[in-house]
Amino acid sequence: MGACTSKPSKPNSYATRENLQNDYPATSQLPKSPPPPPLLPPTTPFLPLYTPSPAHHHQKPKTPSTPLRFLRRPFPPPSPAKHIRAVLRRRKSNKKAENEGKIVEGEEEEEEGVELDKRFGFSKELKSKLEVKEEVGRGHFGYTCSAKFKKGEFKDQQVAVKVIPKSKMTTAIAVEDVRREVKILRALTGHNNLVKFYDAFEDHDNVYIVMEFCEGGELLDRILARGGKYSEDDAKTVMVQILNVVAFCHLQGVVHRDLKPENFLYTSKEENSQLKAIDFGLSDFVRPDERLNDIVGSAYYVAPEVLHRSYGAEADVWSIGVIAYILLCGSRPFWARTESGIFRAVLKADPTFNEAPWPSLSSEAKDFVKRLLNKDPRKRMTAAQALCHPWIRSHNDVKVPLDILVFRLMKAYMRSSTLRKAALKALSKTLTEDELFYMREQFALFEPKNGSITLENIKTALMKNATDAMKDSHVPDFLFSKNGF
Repeated sequence: MGACTSKPSKPNSYATRENLQNDYPATSQLPKSPPPPPLLPPTTPFLPLYTPSPAHHHQKPKTPSTPLRFLRRPFPPPSPAKHIRAVLRRRKSNKKAENEGKIVEGEEEEEEGVELDKRFGFSKELKSKLEVKEEVGRGHFGYTCSAKFKKGEFKDQQVAVKVIPKSKMTTAIAVEDVRREVKILRALTGHNNLVKFYDAFEDHDNVYIVMEFCEGGELLDRILARGGKYSEDDAKTVMVQILNVVAFCHLQGVVHRDLKPENFLYTSKEENSQLKAIDFGLSDFVRPDERLNDIVGSAYYVAPEVLHRSYGAEADVWSIGVIAYILLCGSRPFWARTESGIFRAVLKADPTFNEAPWPSLSSEAKDFVKRLLNKDPRKRMTAAQALCHPWIRSHNDVKVPLDILVFRLMKAYMRSSTLRKAALKALSKTLTEDELFYMREQFALFEPKNGSITLENIKTALMKNATDAMKDSHVPDFLFSKNGF
C-alpha cells in the first residue's frame, strides 16, 4: 500500500503493500491550506498497515490465539501522538529507513526462539500447472510475473502471478494478512468489475496468487493521460463501475480499505474496456454493526473515522469520493507536504469547490462529491445510495444493487418500541424524492408479494445476491442468528 505518488519506473499493480508506521496529527491547529497542487506531488512515505492503540499497554494481556486487531476502547480514542513520536525515534535509528519511501518493518518482530507457522495449505503444483514468465512489476512486499496455464480448463490462458516471499512475513499479522487476502479473493467471485482469482500455490519460499491478467493499465495512468481531468460523462462511466463493485463487496461483508486509482485496472487498452478492482491485501471481513480500528489505507484517500480508529464500510465510500473529486478537477481534495499535514486536512479542512473547473460543472456533480466526502460516516451515502443519486441516475444502464444498509435498518426497526415505530412512520412522509427513489429500488429487489416483504423474501434476496463461497460463510449470520431477526 502507499500514498499516490509520482509514478515508479515499473509499477506493480498486484503487489501487496507492506506496513509502515507514520506520523499522526498531534495538534488541533490546522495550517492554512496551500493552493491546489498538481495531480502528483513529491513522493511521501506510506500510511501504516498496523499501528497499535496508545492504550494497549494498559490493557490486560490476552492469549494470542489469532492475530486479529480490535480495540475495546469506545470511539474516539485519544490521539496516539505520543506513541507515534516513539515510532519516529525508532525509525531514525533504523538503517533501512535511510532511503525515502522505503518500507520498514513495524514494531512487532518475530520473537526469538518462536518460529512462525508459514504453511498455508495451498497447492504445491505451481510448476506443473503454470509456465511462469518474466516479471512485470515489483512492490515492497513482493513482485508480479506473467504466466500461462500449461494444461486443464485454462490451457494457454495468460494470467498474472503475484509472488509473496515468506521471508517477508516476519509477524503473525503478516501471515494472517496473506491468508485473509486469498480467502477474500476466493469468496468474491462472479462480479464483472472484480479481478478474477484462479488459484493459490505455495512452496518453501513463496506464496503464489494467480489472478486475471489486466493489460490495460491502471486508472491512474488514464487520468494522467487526460491531463488529470475527465468530462462529467466519462467520470460517470468510471464511477458507476467503482460503485457497483464496492456495493457488491460490502454486501458480501468485505471492506476493501485501500481504494485508489492505482488499485483499479483496465482489462485491455481499449477506451471502453472494463475496470477491475484489485489488491485486497488490506481488505477485511466486517459485519454491519462492527467497527474496525487499525489504521490502513493510503494517506490521500483515508477517511476521517479511520484516523479515529473506529470505522466500517463507510470508509470505502470516502475513498470513492476522493477518486471522484480527482476525476472531475484533476487535483486531490486534501493535500499537504507531509503526511501529518494530510491527516490534519482530512480531519479539519473541507474540499474547495470554488476554483476552476468546479464553477463550470453541474450542481449535481458537486452535490454527489460533497455527499461522498461527508466527514460524518452516518450521513455519508452508501455505494448503493450513490448509484441512486441524480447525477449517476442520468447515466445509461445503471442498475441499483441490493444495499447492506437496508438489512441493518430493518433490524433496527424490528427491535424498536411501538412509539419509535410510530415516529419513524411519521418521518417517512418527509423523505425527499431521491430518498424515495432509493427506497423503491431496494423494495423491488426483495420481490415483494401483495405489496409486503416477508422474512422468506429477505432470506431469498440475500442468498440470491451472495456468492457461492459466501452462502456458507458468515454473511447470513448477522441476520438470521439469535441476535438477528
